[in-house]
Amino acid sequence: MPLALWALTLSAFAIGTTEFVIVGLVPTIAQDLSVSLPSAGLLVSLYALGVAIGAPVLTALTGRWPRKIVLLSLMTLFIAGNLMAWLAPGYESLITARILTGLAHGVFFSIGSTIATSLVSKEKEASAIATMFTGLTVALVTGVPLGTWIGQLFGWRATFLIVALLGLIALIGSALLVPANLKQSPPARLKQQLAVLVNPRLLLVYAMTAVGYGGTFVAFTYLAPILQQVTGLAEGAISFILLIYGVSVAAGNIWGGKLADNKGPVTALLWIFAALAVVLLVFTFTAHSPALAVLTVLVWGAFAFGNVPGLQVYVVQLAKRYTPQAVDVASGLNIAAFNVGIALGSLIGGVVVEQMSLTDAPWIGAVIVMLAFALTWISGRLDSNRVAVVESSV
Repeated sequence: MPLALWALTLSAFAIGTTEFVIVGLVPTIAQDLSVSLPSAGLLVSLYALGVAIGAPVLTALTGRWPRKIVLLSLMTLFIAGNLMAWLAPGYESLITARILTGLAHGVFFSIGSTIATSLVSKEKEASAIATMFTGLTVALVTGVPLGTWIGQLFGWRATFLIVALLGLIALIGSALLVPANLKQSPPARLKQQLAVLVNPRLLLVYAMTAVGYGGTFVAFTYLAPILQQVTGLAEGAISFILLIYGVSVAAGNIWGGKLADNKGPVTALLWIFAALAVVLLVFTFTAHSPALAVLTVLVWGAFAFGNVPGLQVYVVQLAKRYTPQAVDVASGLNIAAFNVGIALGSLIGGVVVEQMSLTDAPWIGAVIVMLAFALTWISGRLDSNRVAVVESSV
């Protein structure tokens, strides 16, 4: 693999770290800035909202720009956002910094795959994309727990400074290694993009993505305060538990992808959503026991992100069928749907924590995930009915 691809991988690592490290720092930020836990949790929602807006809107606005120029501009914005977070004097300025960083995140993953495939020959394209997304997985396994540990030891601002430095290294690597003459597909016309937004079958999958992914974040956003205040674990243990969670997520992603390949995306998603709902429900009760809580978090990680491959594959399959001229747009909008789910899930979690209690977040997340299960079942039935109609007409 070319060295330029590793610059993209480092960018993905830095971006993945800055997105999810906030989960481990929610109690620390709340205490330091004298805000409530739901207010600190809102930083997760607003970042995700920045991603959801940035992915489709900025991708469309920069569609005709040279890919390298877009990449370098994104990483510059990413660095600026993290430096703003490092220097943030208060809660409002930290919100602004998170939204700006989220805008960069959204476009990076929209164009990152295209750039990665441009760097290699046709037969290595899938491996190139997998290599780049390894940065995101490694961020969950090492970047998030390490960033949490740094934030607890030196203050949460130090975490954002370290991430900004990682972004600077990635920016320099991309500037030196990524070629300027990358091949570029013509952007989809506005009519083709609108066809995706009004297609009911694709909208159903976006709803599955937002609800299924968002259900996890009702509880995950407040995992650190649950483990500290309900389970009774020390602050220093949180980074270790996030490490366990990240390893489980990495394994779950691989397992979820293989399940989607072997059983088809709909069957895989039904199994994963059902298991995820059960685990979240169980966590409501095991959160009171340190040993059982850690074990539940380990199992939770295996299912929490295992739905990602199935959802992404499914939306591409349907886009090829219903909007073949705008498959990239459809895929990008699903990335936005993931982040709409994060934003809504974190927001709902904040309301639950404020109006009810920390232990209510997991079972309410389970209910929301079961709604995703129902939507997936409906989508599967529609697929079966279509196949039946096609076969009867032959």
